[in-house]
Amino acid sequence: MTALILGLVAALAWGTHDVCVRYVSQNNGIFAPLVWVLAFGLMIVTPISAYAGLQTPQGGNIGLALLAGVFFGIGGTALYRAFSIGPVRLVAPVIGAYPILSVGWASLNGAPTTALEWIMVGLIICGVAYIAQSDAGHDPAEAPASPLPAIGWSLLAAAGFALTFAIGHQATATGGELLLLAPTRAAALAVVLGFALALRAPLSLSRRHAPLLLLMGTLDALAIGCVIGAGQTARPEFAAIGASTFGVITVLFAAIFLRERLRGTQWLAVLGVFTAIGILGGGH
Repeated sequence: MTALILGLVAALAWGTHDVCVRYVSQNNGIFAPLVWVLAFGLMIVTPISAYAGLQTPQGGNIGLALLAGVFFGIGGTALYRAFSIGPVRLVAPVIGAYPILSVGWASLNGAPTTALEWIMVGLIICGVAYIAQSDAGHDPAEAPASPLPAIGWSLLAAAGFALTFAIGHQATATGGELLLLAPTRAAALAVVLGFALALRAPLSLSRRHAPLLLLMGTLDALAIGCVIGAGQTARPEFAAIGASTFGVITVLFAAIFLRERLRGTQWLAVLGVFTAIGILGGGH
């Protein structure tokens, strides 16, 4: 149950972060906001990791933490790219399917996985997929000429996040959750910055965006810290499942703060998602 709670905290943080992304990335491309979000997050977690290192210098696997960060950088870049070329109704369900990979990985590594758990995972994914489809999504003008590029980037993002969480859980299986926050984020920043420099993408942003980017960096750091920090729990893959509901959180916040109305069936899907999460965590 602890892992699931951590995953839901991550979903809340990422859902809020995504609402902010919609605003800040409109005129700034994908790399500038992502680089600064990762950089601000690194500034926040570095003192935490340093203090943790002084208190408990042993624990965790820094090599695996760096590898998890590499995949997080790849997944984040793919996510931003997918949303920049494809509609939310197409991209979000594909990325939201990464818990299948997380649970599958855990199952391959010997974790007991029941049929009920797989059913609940499927219900969560189907619920997130349905909720992500808005009435505006029926406008053909919103769709890309071909959905294949957006689907491809979405699949890469889903695989990147699933590998991030699986490797991150292994890195923190013996402790060191706080200690490894900074190395993980530094590796992700290095990957994204490398992509940006290779593509000669602009990285400058208006100063008025700085407070928002700082908030986004804090939320993103909190989210990845919660999911990877679940490595010492009995079922760490449940953190990844809980975090996958970030799309639901984004839609709910849009309905509350942006007054984007949801159909009655979409509200039923929201209820179904959280019911499945409760059943999934009830036995753990």
